[in-house]
Amino acid sequence: MTYQLAAPLLDACVLAIVDQEDAYGYTLTVRVKELVDISESTLYPVLRRLQKDAYLTTYDQPFQGRNRRYYRITEQGKERLSFYKKEWESYKANIDTLLGM
Repeated sequence: MTYQLAAPLLDACVLAIVDQEDAYGYTLTVRVKELVDISESTLYPVLRRLQKDAYLTTYDQPFQGRNRRYYRITEQGKERLSFYKKEWESYKANIDTLLGM
């Protein structure tokens, strides 16, 4: 992708994925990487920040003798995602207008 993904848009992408279903870090990375070029080292700080801001919670679940940390969206996270969606629609409409689309 030619364009850089700003932090709020990356937050929105992560929240949207976790809103669909709980996910662990690697799965989130794979899903985001399907759309944008991002590394795990970029994603984990985003997950920590979203958790610190109470948009995500975590729980551990055993898998093949190890624990996987799963992320779940909170009610605050759902509200934030709704805000991001509204902001995105406005931003997209403005850019589409500028580009003559």
